[in-house]
Amino acid sequence: MYFTSDQSGAPRLPFYKTILCMACVLILIVNGVSLFHNLGALKGASFSLGQTARVGDRLQYLNVLVMDAESSLRGYFISGSDVYLGPSRTVEEQVETEFKELETLLADNPSQLDNLAYLRTIVDRRLAIMKQALDVYREGGLGEIVKIAKTDDTKIDEIHLQVHVMVTLQNEILAARSAAFYREYQKAVVVGVGTNVVAIAVLVMFYRLVRRSYFTRAASEKALQNANENLESMVVQRTGQLAVLSRHLINVSEKEKSKLARELHDEMGASLTAIGIDLSVVGDRLRASEPELCAMLERARASLIDAVELKRRIVEDLRPSLLDNLGLSAALHSYCEQIAGVTRLDCEVLIDGEVDGAGATHAIAVFRIVQESLNNIVKYASASHVIVQLAREGEALSLQVIDNGVGIDADALRKPMSHGLLGMRERALLLDGTLKVVRGVNNVGTCVDAWLPLAPAKPVASVKPAAPIKSTA
Repeated sequence: MYFTSDQSGAPRLPFYKTILCMACVLILIVNGVSLFHNLGALKGASFSLGQTARVGDRLQYLNVLVMDAESSLRGYFISGSDVYLGPSRTVEEQVETEFKELETLLADNPSQLDNLAYLRTIVDRRLAIMKQALDVYREGGLGEIVKIAKTDDTKIDEIHLQVHVMVTLQNEILAARSAAFYREYQKAVVVGVGTNVVAIAVLVMFYRLVRRSYFTRAASEKALQNANENLESMVVQRTGQLAVLSRHLINVSEKEKSKLARELHDEMGASLTAIGIDLSVVGDRLRASEPELCAMLERARASLIDAVELKRRIVEDLRPSLLDNLGLSAALHSYCEQIAGVTRLDCEVLIDGEVDGAGATHAIAVFRIVQESLNNIVKYASASHVIVQLAREGEALSLQVIDNGVGIDADALRKPMSHGLLGMRERALLLDGTLKVVRGVNNVGTCVDAWLPLAPAKPVASVKPAAPIKSTA
């Protein structure tokens, strides 16, 4: 799913998807409120139906109570046994209970309350007549009862008729309430189904949008992954090409330096030597006759000697003569003594094993790494002591240049272009070796640690050793 960002940069859902989400939430809320309302209405209608049914039952039961009381009284009149008086003795209390229940049930129906009041009147009158008949029977016997019955104008049919009227009216109310209940039920079903259909439609729409966004995002991520893979492959390829180019340039540089050193030594050295000889001869001849010219020639000869010394230093920088004449060990000792003499840096060289037979390619690589390391120490480390330790470990050379300076910071380690680290690493990689720069002993200073195998796994271009260079006086 795609997101947009606001001014603060925080991701947020697109506007149309936000609207759909809010619509879904609103529909569900409306549906919940509607269901709650409909359930309340259905509950009220169901209660009304139950109440109406209970009214009919109570009326029928009231009629039965009066009929049972009258039947029990007749049985007593005929048999004279008190056993038959059970229903007539409890009828008043039961009738009173039923009337109270009916008054509660019919509280919302004034017309039925009027009918109930009339029914209560005739039932009370009937119960009074029954009680009077019982007293008369006990005093005058069955004959008096027959006389009272002939003059009684209140019939049980009147009670039955009133009950029938009220039950009929209650049945009509029941039918009306049943219809209302059915309408409420239909309304609830229609509203619920309609709301659910709308909610489902919105959810389906939202699902389709989310699904489309998901597949679009998946396709974009796949394309981005492919682009990243292609980019990484290209970076690896370009890095490899640059590494090959860098190593080639190192080889070419060493070859050119060696060639230039030979040319400076052979051609320029010979020319400077010849000039010096000529100046000496001319000076000897003019010393007696032209002392001023002789003094000028002496100054020229002194300048020539300075030029010869400059040429010698340049040649040594380009290709150390000791490296080719006396070997790697002597070249390292000489260079470290030279650095110590110029900078007052206490430089200690420790050689372990036969390192001079390592070959020209390894010798120049080790010398250049030591040279670059010492230059960095002089420029940046503020160190007072440095140890150059070179050892032969089987078929490999192990080199460590350790100082007690301020140490190299993490930023410089993450940026191999600084402090000549890239060149040193490339020289090590040229020989299938490794080079790492870490903190020194006890986290003081810096340690350049190189490991160079003497038998590289793949052929590398080697630098031909220069012809021995002899110093020119």
